[in-house]
Amino acid sequence: MDILVIVLQLLLSLSILVVTHEAGHFAFAKLFGIKVEKFYLFFDPWFSLLKIKKGETEYGIGWVPLGGYVKIAGMVDESMDTKQLEQPVQPWEFRAKPAWQRLLVMVGGVLVNLITAPIIFWLLAFNYGETYLPLSEAKFGFEFGDALKSVGFQDGDYVVGVNGVKAETYKDVANPIIFEDSCSVDIVRDGVAMSIQLPHEFFRTILRGDDNQALFAFRTPVVVDSVMPGSAASECGLMRGDSITSVAGIATPSFNVLTSVLDTLKGKATELVVVRQSGECDTLTANVSADGKLGFFLCNPMRWLTPKTRHYGLLEAIPAGVVKGKDMLVNYCRQLPMLFTREGASKVGGFGTIAKMFPDRWNWQSFWFNTAFLAIILAVMNILPIPALDGGHVLFLLVEVVTGRKVSDKVLEVAQTIGMILLLGLVLYANGADIFRAITNMVIPFASLM
Repeated sequence: MDILVIVLQLLLSLSILVVTHEAGHFAFAKLFGIKVEKFYLFFDPWFSLLKIKKGETEYGIGWVPLGGYVKIAGMVDESMDTKQLEQPVQPWEFRAKPAWQRLLVMVGGVLVNLITAPIIFWLLAFNYGETYLPLSEAKFGFEFGDALKSVGFQDGDYVVGVNGVKAETYKDVANPIIFEDSCSVDIVRDGVAMSIQLPHEFFRTILRGDDNQALFAFRTPVVVDSVMPGSAASECGLMRGDSITSVAGIATPSFNVLTSVLDTLKGKATELVVVRQSGECDTLTANVSADGKLGFFLCNPMRWLTPKTRHYGLLEAIPAGVVKGKDMLVNYCRQLPMLFTREGASKVGGFGTIAKMFPDRWNWQSFWFNTAFLAIILAVMNILPIPALDGGHVLFLLVEVVTGRKVSDKVLEVAQTIGMILLLGLVLYANGADIFRAITNMVIPFASLM
């Protein structure tokens, strides 16, 4: 059922974006009197699941859920219908219109996507506000991923700024670390202020790391919320409210440290030092399970962390939505060059990777946030100057505008074919990478069910 919820969210989100994207092409085509023969959600080779003829346009739903399209008369597109191009040019065809009108038709989908994202962010800001955890809430410092530890960060450090500028949120620090060629992170360690200079192209180190590992996270103490009956925790006398301060003589200031220590003690007996709710210190002997567990649930970290929420009125939320959309667009574009590195190429994923963005429980706030983000991705990817994408058509139209000479239909046909092959190869590579990662990590999801 959890997987079904994720798949339904993904399909609904992509369907909304595909329909609105194609509606952008459709609207400009109609504005300039161009005949639109088909408007389809999903592709329909050989047959369609649903089709309705209204006026000159056939509206339908295909059976291959890989996007959608509008078939514009007199245009070389993914349908590769070249027979119509052998006929005399008709005034209601795409090819009969001036270059500036054809250009607007081609960028219409991208424009709609770029408008959709800030509108969604605007409504999210109005309905939910903006909730974040200030860095100042790190009462116990931070824990750092392997990438930052490799350049000198230590668990327990307090992150306070970047390049001498005070930082308030995680993204204020994470964005410069990821996107700037090099930056200096300001920290406080054992009461002493210092800075750590990150090396050139540090993003490569980040990309080589674990996908599921954050750059850094708020550190909270190990406090027991509840104990599983019959577990090692229950048998050794661990109780609700106990704070585990050390295991086998090793201090455990956080859950990550505790799990790493327990991982080295699988199937062994070890000593736990705990502080009871009364303030009393006690030493317990526990038998660590074969999978490195004690059998207790951790207290919610939000017990020690207080998030802040900024609320917006309907009009106040408009600039907030625009800024959010702009920041996300800029950051996504800054990531694109990373794809052309060995580390970046290894992280490329297909529908499986996109699906991981969605939670396994339906959450409208998360759904619409991810939909807005995907709108930006769809806009950027479609405007790339690759034949078969909107950007490929735009490139040829810009050449026509500059030179005053229209690119021949034969050149467009060849380019479209090459583009389709390139896109198919990219889709196969991206989704093949997802399958490979799923197979190599197959033991993880199955183990979690037992």
